[in-house]
Amino acid sequence: MEDGILSKGDGMKAAHDSQITRNPLYSAPLMPLIAKYAVPSIVSMLVSAAYNITDQAFIGHVVGLVGNAATSAAFPVVTLTTAFALLIGNGMAAAYTMAIGAGKRGEAAHIVGTGTFMLALAGVLVFTTIVGLKQPILILCGATKTVMPTASLYLKYTAFGLPMLLFANAGASLMRADGSPNAAMAASVSGAVLNVVLDAVFMFGLHLGIRGAALATVIGQGVSFLCCLFYYPRFKCIRFKLSSVAYRPETAAQIAKLGTANFINHIIMALVNIVLNNQLTRYGALSPYGSDIPLAVAGVVAKLNVILAAFAVGLAQGCQPVVSFNMGAQNYPRVKGAYLTAVRAAVIVSIIAFAVFQIFPRQIAGLFSTGSAAYFDFAEKYLRIYMFMIFVYGVQPMTVNYLANIGCVAKGITLSVARQGFFLIPLLVFLPRLLGIDGVLFAGPAADALAFALSVVLMRKNFRELDQMAAESGKTL
Repeated sequence: MEDGILSKGDGMKAAHDSQITRNPLYSAPLMPLIAKYAVPSIVSMLVSAAYNITDQAFIGHVVGLVGNAATSAAFPVVTLTTAFALLIGNGMAAAYTMAIGAGKRGEAAHIVGTGTFMLALAGVLVFTTIVGLKQPILILCGATKTVMPTASLYLKYTAFGLPMLLFANAGASLMRADGSPNAAMAASVSGAVLNVVLDAVFMFGLHLGIRGAALATVIGQGVSFLCCLFYYPRFKCIRFKLSSVAYRPETAAQIAKLGTANFINHIIMALVNIVLNNQLTRYGALSPYGSDIPLAVAGVVAKLNVILAAFAVGLAQGCQPVVSFNMGAQNYPRVKGAYLTAVRAAVIVSIIAFAVFQIFPRQIAGLFSTGSAAYFDFAEKYLRIYMFMIFVYGVQPMTVNYLANIGCVAKGITLSVARQGFFLIPLLVFLPRLLGIDGVLFAGPAADALAFALSVVLMRKNFRELDQMAAESGKTL
């Protein structure tokens, strides 16, 4: 009898192992596999970036310099919302994929239900905070007296879209984890394309100015939100039921743990935006450029950064299902190979971006405004100095996502905090005391160089650990 039970158990284990090893995440060639997940994510984020750039260009040409400065002052709020989306969305996606990789589909359904509950709660929190504290938030984010009325009007409308933005960003991560990267792309692209079209209609056709830009943004976010919501009955790996939506403390803690690195990174990014805006306006007022030109240029560069983030984050998201699944399946050499494949691609893209910013800074600035000579002079200086180390930009966010996706939360948090918190913010505070507004610009490349060095140190240690685990399990590269 015992032998029969053992034989049956062994047979079930063999069947499970066979199911795991046949999964493309476990065995398919890495480059095309990562491309399968990364390209739709990159495309959707590039379309979103194109929207952001088009939106910024429309605002710059219709509303003027004050419009660009207003969106720059409101940008930390978007970054904060994205932080909550990554906390829940990336954490949910990583936990979901590891559960599927370990054959625990019931647990995966509970992860989705708890994550959805957390998204609803976070959406309410973000909206009520922005509506209740709009003026103090904008003052904190560096809005000057000239910029405040326009920034306040813009944030008044866009606050209604922030809960939908949060859900759409998190939902896209979950769809990719479920093996539907094209559905995630469609959700993002549909909202972004509609946004661009409505920008033209509202701002040029109906002459609604900054109000039109805000309305277009909210409607586009609403469409992306609905696309994600309609995916819930169509999960591939689980059967989702409404009864699954509930708060489970242990599951919520697991989601938060896996998403913490990216959450902290974006929280600190929001803080960096605030410090940067305030330093630019403070030291800009002491320079020939004045306070509004540096704030406007910072808004333009923040939108250009979205393009770079599209590639870096898209590649990281393309790696996420591969890395998390194989970590759950204890296929450590493949975890290592996936990271190396993606980071090489990220570096190539970063080098191309570096060349573009160094060669064409004035032409890039001209896309967003027909400003004064002082505007173009500062924009050229900003792009060439602040973005100088952009050729290693992709390594740090790729490494943060990778460490979070394999459960190395402490290391991911360390790297997240380091670039923005340990390096950039102190440099933004102290360098301008020595170099004036130029010190603000030099803080960027200095922080990038230090973050890159730390990424290399952490990954060398992680690779040694993976090699050791692979040797112990009998799986080697």
